[in-house]
Amino acid sequence: MAEFDLIVTGGTLPDGRVADIAIRGDRIVAVGALPEGAIAGEVIDATGDLVSPPFVDPHFHMDATLSYGLPRVNASGTLLEGIALWGELKRIVTVEEMVERGLQYCDWAASMGLLAIRSHVDTCDDRLLGVQAMLELREKVKGYIDLQLVAFPQDGFLRDPTARANTIRALDMGVEVVGGIPHFERTMADGAASLAELCRIAAERGLMVDIHCDETDDPMSRHIETLADETIRHGLQGRVAGSHLTSMHSMDNYYVSKLLPLIAEAGISAIPNPLINIMLQGRHDSFPKRRGLTRVREMQAAGIRVGWGQDCVLDPWYSLGTADMLDVAFMGLHVAQMSHPAEMARCFEMVTETNAAILGLDGYGIAAGKTASLVVLDAKDPVDALRLRPARLAVVSKGRVIARSPRADATLAIPGRPGTVRRRSPR
Repeated sequence: MAEFDLIVTGGTLPDGRVADIAIRGDRIVAVGALPEGAIAGEVIDATGDLVSPPFVDPHFHMDATLSYGLPRVNASGTLLEGIALWGELKRIVTVEEMVERGLQYCDWAASMGLLAIRSHVDTCDDRLLGVQAMLELREKVKGYIDLQLVAFPQDGFLRDPTARANTIRALDMGVEVVGGIPHFERTMADGAASLAELCRIAAERGLMVDIHCDETDDPMSRHIETLADETIRHGLQGRVAGSHLTSMHSMDNYYVSKLLPLIAEAGISAIPNPLINIMLQGRHDSFPKRRGLTRVREMQAAGIRVGWGQDCVLDPWYSLGTADMLDVAFMGLHVAQMSHPAEMARCFEMVTETNAAILGLDGYGIAAGKTASLVVLDAKDPVDALRLRPARLAVVSKGRVIARSPRADATLAIPGRPGTVRRRSPR
């Protein structure tokens, strides 16, 4: 008789298979038909429900999250005012406050099945309070959320006089990814120089790179070209991500036709952040008004790995958000016009498997030998999950059930109609 700690029975996997999942300790030990008489300390009946690997966010700002309104609201709604506002806030913030806000957000994330997050942390502060706070937070949540940190010189690696030294200090303290923001340097030349140095640092230390790249409506902001060149020069293929890339929506089509193969050759991943950039970009336009999203479908067609990022929740740049990566994918598929069933299914994959690959997560997925982390959703398949953004009936992290939510059925009192309604797709 096989004994397990936890069994999830009858769930539908994202690829359409119906399978039982057996868990022992923090590992999945079997997926499929379990031995007759298999028992477990706990059984979750997922019959008819979608069972997915956990959601992954490849781009977030945990040091600023849940700070909306401190010390004031972003009145213009622009990226630049948000950066200025964050500059005011970080002068008065404390380590304790950032840790507490981070813990609260991680509670939200855990409840939504978001169990891996890459967060940029500002290094333009001689005190490095944000780095201290995020390292402490990473330790506090490591039992249930994998928090990956990026050393991010928010005010410019070369533009800010303390950024170079403090970014290196942050890496020495244990931050594991090299970040940058070349379009915020004083000149295009400085932006290119910053990328050359940041990629060299990453290569020497054997680290990954994640650059806020061309987050602007300026079609002449073309730092992604330099990032691709430096990636190849330093042998960083497969270890580099370009986040945002919004300038690409305004670039000349002929130039883009040359750019996409270069990005693919360099093995750079792209991380658009649809909720935030649809809000921030195009603020100087009248009509027609550009929307703030890079060329997602075109990049995927060129063989470039593209994942959706959350970026912000209730902070100087964005006044909404719930830690739900399905909200992110839902907005992304609309703005990118990814309406074919295969494209919508790909949007679900982007916030799970694709984002896990961008972060380089070990043991991710639903298969024997993988880490026992998964989400049971009140939906029949990935497209239904995107449409409904449904309840997470159970969230399992490293073998332990850490969150449960009830089904969101509505009760009706209409003569001749059913007493309850569940809004799943009828087909």
